[in-house]
Amino acid sequence: MILGHIVGKLTTREFSFKISGDAKKFEYVQVYHPEHTWVLAQIIEIEKTRDESIAKCIVIGYKDQGKITPLRNPFEHGSEVLQAQDDFIADIITGQGNAYIGKLQGKDIKVSIDLNKILTKHLCVLAKSGSGKSYTVGVLIEEIVEHNIPVLVIDPHGEYSAMRKKNDHDKKLLPLFGISPEAYKVREYGDPQISPEARQLRLSQELSSEEITQLFPGKLNATQLGILYNAIGHAKKTTLPALLISLEREENSAKWTLINAISFLQRSNIFTEIDLPYHEMIKAGGVTTINLKGYTPDIQEVIVYKLCSDLFELRKKNQISPFFLVIEEAQNFCPERSFGEATSSKILRTIASEGRKFGLGLCVISQRPARIDKSVLSQCSTQIIQKVTNPHDLKAVAMSVEGLTSEVEKEIQNLPIGTALLTGVADIPLFVTIRPRKSHHGGREVSPVEKKEDFTKKVEAFKQEEVLPVIKPLITASDISLMHEEKGTVKSILIPCVRLTCEEKGQRFDVIVDRTSGRLVTNVDDFSTKEIPDLSDLTKEDLLCLSQAHKKETIDVDNPSREKLLSKKMLVETEGSIILSDDFIFSKLINHQSFTPLQYETVSYDEKKNAEYGIMDARKKLSAFTTIIDDADCFVVRYEFEKS
Repeated sequence: MILGHIVGKLTTREFSFKISGDAKKFEYVQVYHPEHTWVLAQIIEIEKTRDESIAKCIVIGYKDQGKITPLRNPFEHGSEVLQAQDDFIADIITGQGNAYIGKLQGKDIKVSIDLNKILTKHLCVLAKSGSGKSYTVGVLIEEIVEHNIPVLVIDPHGEYSAMRKKNDHDKKLLPLFGISPEAYKVREYGDPQISPEARQLRLSQELSSEEITQLFPGKLNATQLGILYNAIGHAKKTTLPALLISLEREENSAKWTLINAISFLQRSNIFTEIDLPYHEMIKAGGVTTINLKGYTPDIQEVIVYKLCSDLFELRKKNQISPFFLVIEEAQNFCPERSFGEATSSKILRTIASEGRKFGLGLCVISQRPARIDKSVLSQCSTQIIQKVTNPHDLKAVAMSVEGLTSEVEKEIQNLPIGTALLTGVADIPLFVTIRPRKSHHGGREVSPVEKKEDFTKKVEAFKQEEVLPVIKPLITASDISLMHEEKGTVKSILIPCVRLTCEEKGQRFDVIVDRTSGRLVTNVDDFSTKEIPDLSDLTKEDLLCLSQAHKKETIDVDNPSREKLLSKKMLVETEGSIILSDDFIFSKLINHQSFTPLQYETVSYDEKKNAEYGIMDARKKLSAFTTIIDDADCFVVRYEFEKS
């Protein structure tokens, strides 16, 4: 369709045409150039007088050897301007990527992002609150996960754990975009008391001197630094408890500020002797979320700093896979320096500038672009921008995006929810209608006025269902089925257990005891167990013999306790030496703690085992090793594959 003819002043980048057809703002047009064949352009503004309408356009370019090439000579006056064909638009600007995020606004043309580009050159998502940032990032994460790239999300509000469920809100919309609902595997770490499905978030308390100084809020003065480094030098280990003891021995009164800060970190219960399983965290085939819901802002910064520091060092040494790091509410973790310095600022600036060299991609998300560190924002070569209205934020967006015209900048203030301005994919910004999520979106607004339920009906429905306290493995029945090539069925078996809350040296943790055997469950996923030794009938000589075996000391052949403990299978003889049996647990019960949460829910099962072992018996046995604070009756779900 002919929309008009070129008139007025021409350059290789801009031209105008007199409208004779149905032209609209931001519509794509094509013009024939005698030297370069067909060239794509876009209408950026329309001016109308009483006599005529003039459309102003910017030149996008033409395809030459697979690349978009700009003009070297302007168009001819009087050249026909045609409405661009969808195939032509798609060939020029949308055929570069492999991550499908939506369609060109007003067109049935798919828009994709090059994942290799954002993994090496970073991405930012900027928009005011409620404009759909998290929804858009969820779409992007789905594409990344499906390309087997590990994803780690710093999630202050606990929104992304909902990706483990299918999208049941947009069933009519999904087919229009050629997609279907899908659930994803989510590995979630956080506070189980706030988020029951999360594993307990624990950080290693083994810290370097540089890490210790970074953990303090604000800058330390010279005196405080001197005291701190002196205490680090005298401490046996660079752990928080050891450092606290060492600081207390210092005579300078400036130590109390340091002691208060370290005591605050210790009370947060995020630093333990057990390291986070980073190899499990950075793993393809799912998304890992660090759910910071419930943690104070100061502790959130510490968590982000320590996690990102450890992961960046492991990535530099090639000890973990390349991965994609998503930072929600980035203005809190890497603020512009005029707004203060966060504990996590320095490491995020380092990742933004150096992460691309080591295959660590970064995505920063913010509702306040003006408050993000400019050095971080400038490293993002791909931007997804949704509705922004704050003048300071608009200015920050305009400064960070190349090729953003004043007309497009004004349009950002009027973008509807679900539409985004995408830059960095093509030479000009693209308006994209974001596709619906395949998975459930956890960031939907909560209405303060809820529909009242019939309480009587709710109670009747509850009576008809069996709600049990259960602990589920991370591996699902579907996973078990996929692991076996042969045909068969997966049985769900409920094992009666007791979860015991223990305390050692001020630190609380949970362990699980199987009530069918009395053994300690060391791994819920494969239901591996170890024996808890009964020390009640052992003499002092027997306990001394066990102590010698634990210290790997030689045990006298004529020692009567030796034969007694061998017969009880607490000791084993191997290659002429007597050692502790690996089937028993004799020390460090905390190493076998369970992070899998207990949940009350309706369960269907094929078999429920009977309890043969009392809760008080389990408490009595474990009391010889630790202090029991509480107990909770429960069932551990175990899956077994049966060939058909």
